[in-house]
Amino acid sequence: MAKRKRVRSLRCPTCKKLVLRSDAEFPFCSERCRLIDLGKWASDGYVVSTPVFDPSGPEQPREKNPEGGADSTGTEHRRH
Repeated sequence: MAKRKRVRSLRCPTCKKLVLRSDAEFPFCSERCRLIDLGKWASDGYVVSTPVFDPSGPEQPREKNPEGGADSTGTEHRRH
C-alpha cells in the first residue's frame, strides 16, 4: 500500500477559503485578502483585549513615570 502525501492547508484569515501551503499567497487566498488584513492592522482593527499575564512567572515591578504621569499600571501620580 502506497503512503499518501500529507498536504498542509488552512483557512484564509480574511474570507475563510481553504488555502494550500504551496499557494503563492499563503496563508491568504489572494492579494486582496492580504491587503484587507494589512488594512485592519494599520487601522487598529486588531487589538489585544487584556494584557498577557503568566501567573506562574515572576511579577513585573511597577515603573513610576518621573514626569508625574501614569505608571505602567495606568495609575496617576502627581508631583507636589
